[in-house]
This record gives sequence, structure tokens and C-alpha cells, in this order.
Amino acid sequence: MEQLDLDALADFILVATHGGLGKAARSTGRSKATLSRKLTELENALQVRLVERGAQALRLTEAGAALYARARGPLADLVQAGDDIRSGGGELAGLLRISAPVLFSQVALSRAAATFSRLHPRLEIEINAEDRFVDPVEEGYDLVVRTNPKPTEAMVGRRLATDELVLAAVPDIERPASGSIVPAVLMSRAGEIRPWVVMTDAGEATFTPRPVLRLSSMLMVYEAAKAGGGAAVLPVSLAARDIAAGRLVSWGKVLNRPVEVWILHASQRLSSPKVTRFVSFLADQFRGGQLEV
Repeated sequence: MEQLDLDALADFILVATHGGLGKAARSTGRSKATLSRKLTELENALQVRLVERGAQALRLTEAGAALYARARGPLADLVQAGDDIRSGGGELAGLLRISAPVLFSQVALSRAAATFSRLHPRLEIEINAEDRFVDPVEEGYDLVVRTNPKPTEAMVGRRLATDELVLAAVPDIERPASGSIVPAVLMSRAGEIRPWVVMTDAGEATFTPRPVLRLSSMLMVYEAAKAGGGAAVLPVSLAARDIAAGRLVSWGKVLNRPVEVWILHASQRLSSPKVTRFVSFLADQFRGGQLEV
């Protein structure tokens, strides 16, 4: 077996991360022919096929996926460190991959990313809006935004903003007496159904939700509640304008359910300038600590 070429391995990681030769070439300014040749050299050295040719989108073989999973973190860090030293920490370039909740992505993160992109035109930002849990190392994300993340030694980051939750419904659905069972729009991943405990003008009240709709994103829950599907627990930042306009009626603030939005990255990864500067930029956008839609 030939000696492993680390440059070829770095190019394989680059192509796999971008999802194809074309995107990798456009992002780095290198030619597709050079990247393709490096991939072939690496496959010859390892005596195994890493990438399926001929497909419109790049597809890793089983061996390619295994190599990518093992090598992308450490090697990407070393390559990024070298690039940072050569550039002197100046203009940001390359790919910044972010995973964030659907609601936060659509109402806040996309606007912030667009502004940051104008400041750093050579940087490519990819945001995947998803409410599921993701492993940033295993799935190749530089940053993840999460609501009320569980403390873990594997992740570090900073709090961006706080929010509150309100129980609300359309005016046609009258708020019943405390202890009542009410038609409810719930998140599909809500798990065990527990009573809603809220603080009203008259004091504490409890309602038992009866699922009518189970939906996979908070925006879907919000729209269904506005359409009269049932009562729903919504972020104050999202529902405030509708409550003020009379399109929704607040049944009370939800007790003991604080909302904190954090931006996180893997603790074992080197923090590249594109990560640290985007985190600082995003924190500046939420300097007041409150979410606004």
C-alpha cells in the first residue's frame, strides 16, 4: 500500500463536506480537475473506492463514509489552523455549517447570517433548519443552536437570548375554568402529556391538554393555533403581536418553563475564526437578551 498523502486526504474531506467537487471548487477556488485527481490518488493509495462516480450529487461509499467519519474532525481542525495562520486571521473563507431550530432559523438566524455574509463574501454559510437533536461532530456541523440544551462536557457555547411561554388560543375558544380538559395543538415530540400550569390575572390555573393536532415544528403549531385548531403553548416573542391585535388570547404565562437559546460547538474541536467571529456577531444581534420576531 502506498504512503497516505495527507493533502489528498484533506481534499477528500473538503469534497465530502461540501457534497461535491463543484461546490468544493467554488468555495475554495481550486479546480475540479485537481480535486478529482487527488481523490483518485487517495483511492489508489488505500486500494478502495471512496466516492461513487456518475451521480448528480456526490455519494460516499461505505468505506468513504467510514473514513470521513473518522478523519474529518481532527484533519479539518489542522487544515483550518494552517489556513488561519496563513491568512493572519483576516478575511473569512470556506464553509460554515449550522444546525438550528426551524423557528429560530426562519425568524432570526437567516437575517443575521445574510448580514454576516455581506461582511465576509468569501465565506459560504449553510443553515439547516431542523428541530431534531444533531451531533455536530458526527454530522459535520460547526455550530448548533438549541433551546434549553442539557449541560454536557462535549459542547461549549454561550446563551444568546431568553424567552417566555404563553398559553394561547383564538377568541372563539373561551378559556375554561381551571382544571378543565382543553383541545390542544402540541409538538409531535412533546412526549408525555402533562397539565399546563399558567399564571392568570386571577392567579394560578391548570389545564389538561387533549391532543387534537401533533405537529413537528413550532411554526406549524403557531399557525394551527391561529387557525383555531386548539390552545397551544407558544413563545411570547412569536405570539405577542397576535395577542396585542386580538387574533389570539392569552390564557396566562406558563410557569416553570424558562426558554434559553444557546449557540454551541463541540468542545474538543479547535475554534476557528469563522466560528468565534460568527458567535460574537450573533451575540451582538441579541445584546438585549430577548428574542424579537
